[in-house]
Amino acid sequence: MLRISGQVAIPENEIELQAVRSQGAGGQNVNKVATAIHLRFDIAASSLPQHYKTRLLSLRDHHITKNGIVNIKSQTYRTQLRNKTDALERLQQLIRSAMVVKKKRKPTKPSKAAKKRRLDSKAKRSQKKAMRGRVSFED
Repeated sequence: MLRISGQVAIPENEIELQAVRSQGAGGQNVNKVATAIHLRFDIAASSLPQHYKTRLLSLRDHHITKNGIVNIKSQTYRTQLRNKTDALERLQQLIRSAMVVKKKRKPTKPSKAAKKRRLDSKAKRSQKKAMRGRVSFED
């Protein structure tokens, strides 16, 4: 049982875990032992509430395919158990991130004092640069 929140949990039979061989350097251990975990989770066929499913399917995440299947591969650790817990945690974080509602931005304008400060600093900068010009000797 993968607990998402107080009321929402995913049964383990809905999550497909497969042990595969890791990629990259590691010598004999990598070539012989299947320590990496490939996790597959079908959003549409899951027992998640409907609003969770719609929010997950609308996410723009590279782990979610067009068919609504979450693919996560974990091969960071040397043991299969740690990779399994890592993959499940990443799935949990993905589902939780889909449920976070971003605050709507309220457009603001600078105050009169801020506008005045900005214009004053521009005038000072302009004066400073004007003083850098050629010096003329008119007598």
